[in-house]
Amino acid sequence: MIRYTLVCEAEHGFESWFPSSDSYDAQAARGLVTCPICGSAAVSKGMMAPSIARTDRGRRPEASSAPEPETPSVPQAAPILAPTEPEQRLRALMRAMRAQATQEADDVGARFPEEARRMHYGEAETRPIYGEASLDEARALLDEGIDVVPLPPAADDRH
Repeated sequence: MIRYTLVCEAEHGFESWFPSSDSYDAQAARGLVTCPICGSAAVSKGMMAPSIARTDRGRRPEASSAPEPETPSVPQAAPILAPTEPEQRLRALMRAMRAQATQEADDVGARFPEEARRMHYGEAETRPIYGEASLDEARALLDEGIDVVPLPPAADDRH
């Protein structure tokens, strides 16, 4: 496997793994190598540092040499990639769907399964509602013929 540092025409840098150099060339020629940030297929190899094997490993240090101090290795954080344009559109659509559903419906909270049943069986006025239900509760509602749809999470639900 070969890891290439790649750069698109908009100068977005990213890395990708390929089985071989020929595999990269073939995929790039077919337009299959695209920038994860902007989606551009105009991608080229960036500057890379070669991986050089050390020859001094396994060699015993001489008795007169002082031991080298250990330097702690600090793990590097993975780069944060900006969402692609299609992903941004999908997220905006999900936010709009959630906003419309929550503006036009009553929040019944944890009473959602109970309230959905009451409306389904004619014990309460039918109206748009949303709230909370476990996966088992949602499955039970569906098994009873009560249509339920999960809402996309709110932006602050992922924190």
